[in-house]
Amino acid sequence: MRDNYNIIPIFLACMLHMAVFLTLILAFDTSDANIPARPLLIKATIINEENLITPQKKRAQERKQAEERKRLDDIKTEKIKKEKIEIAKKKKIEDLKKEQERIKKEAIEKKKKDEEELERKRIQAEQERLEDIKRQRAENEKKRKEIEEAEKQVQLDRELANEQKRIDALRSGALTRYMYALMTKIENNWIQPASAGMGISCTVSVRQLPGGEVVSANVEICNGDVSVRRSIEAAVYKASPLPNPEDPSLFERNLKFIFEPIQ
Repeated sequence: MRDNYNIIPIFLACMLHMAVFLTLILAFDTSDANIPARPLLIKATIINEENLITPQKKRAQERKQAEERKRLDDIKTEKIKKEKIEIAKKKKIEDLKKEQERIKKEAIEKKKKDEEELERKRIQAEQERLEDIKRQRAENEKKRKEIEEAEKQVQLDRELANEQKRIDALRSGALTRYMYALMTKIENNWIQPASAGMGISCTVSVRQLPGGEVVSANVEICNGDVSVRRSIEAAVYKASPLPNPEDPSLFERNLKFIFEPIQ
């Protein structure tokens, strides 16, 4: 055991002083009176009572030392405890950050996957829409062609029927009578200009409505001058409404005939 307070040397010094003290007393009592007194050559050290280590002081010092050690141990324990708490806090914060990063990463990945899925669905829907449009256009085109073919067939049948009626009317003389009535009415409304010579022959184009009302009249080819052309056009307008043919199949909106008046 280590002697921090030098108890053993002090104790031995005290015993030595006591021994010297007792020797002096005994020497004084048994010494001869005739013996001259002579100084003792003793070297001594005065020990202060306060410096003496008593058991009470020793126990107090040990108790104080134990309390100090306990205080230091408590400080050390508290420091270690605080360090552990701080480490735990840092670890908890790091774990929380890692968890937040993981959640954020998962959210980003999920958002990316959702966006990719939406884009895929949008592209698929767009492709389906384009295919539907293409298919619908093909169906509409097919129907349009079928309708056009049907209309062409109907028109062709109608034209053939009208042509047949015209042929029948020609054979019956209805067209001749219609043209004669038309020419007669126009000629009756024609005012012959002074410049009109003999043998007037002009091709006239007339657009009329059902019922004979004249919409326009234009002399295309004519062997007369401008006065003759204008007089024929005026005669057509005055003759409106033009006579209707006996057979309705002979009626034409765009009528073209040669005007050759009897002079």
